[in-house]
Amino acid sequence: MENKYPQKPGLDFILKQAFFYWNKTLVFQLMFSIMYFGILMTVFFFCDAKYDILNGYVEVAKYAKDGVQVYTEQLRKLLLTENFQNFSLWMTGTHIFLYPLNLGFYQIYRKMDLGEQVGVGDLFVGYNGFNFFKYIGYYIFWYFIFAYSAQTIILGIVWVGITMFVAPMMFFMNKSIFQSIALHFQVFKIFFVEIIVCMIVAVLFKYIGFILIIGGLFTFPFWNAMIYSLYKVIFSEKN
Repeated sequence: MENKYPQKPGLDFILKQAFFYWNKTLVFQLMFSIMYFGILMTVFFFCDAKYDILNGYVEVAKYAKDGVQVYTEQLRKLLLTENFQNFSLWMTGTHIFLYPLNLGFYQIYRKMDLGEQVGVGDLFVGYNGFNFFKYIGYYIFWYFIFAYSAQTIILGIVWVGITMFVAPMMFFMNKSIFQSIALHFQVFKIFFVEIIVCMIVAVLFKYIGFILIIGGLFTFPFWNAMIYSLYKVIFSEKN
């Protein structure tokens, strides 16, 4: 399959298209968020009961009055404990397990484009057969590079920017991880402004819903609609 670089679409078109997909799938947005946070919080409280992490943070917080240096040292000691390391592994593993849930939106949006019937089962397409191991493997690769690059902030943003389309390219074009990243580099240079602006809008909208508490359940998965909207106008999948 080949990629193409059409005449640059206006940002207004890309944004309107992303909000269209999001607005037409609000039920699925809600289902996604309930499952995502339900599983995440279940694991969190299970691990807290087992490793007593929250009490550890409470104890560390008491040192805040003694100055930043003392507080930082106590926090460092907590982060190095075996309990915290085990807790982190559980939470990281849970995030990795939940990642394929995002792929369901690409299936849903594509079916909408084709006028096909959308069902709840589409949300779980990322867990079907080999798909699960394929996307879990990709996310493990992505996550550990992001974990290190995010410490510099700028490199973390760059890593997100040059890997936005990897999952949909793997999903729709059956590209490998490295083939997808190579193609992404090419379009990133051409559509740099559009990608950066859409990233900012997606992140802001994704988390702004949490200001309204329950609104966050609808806006949290918005990132997928933005990625698909950009992907759709940048790439084709012709043989």
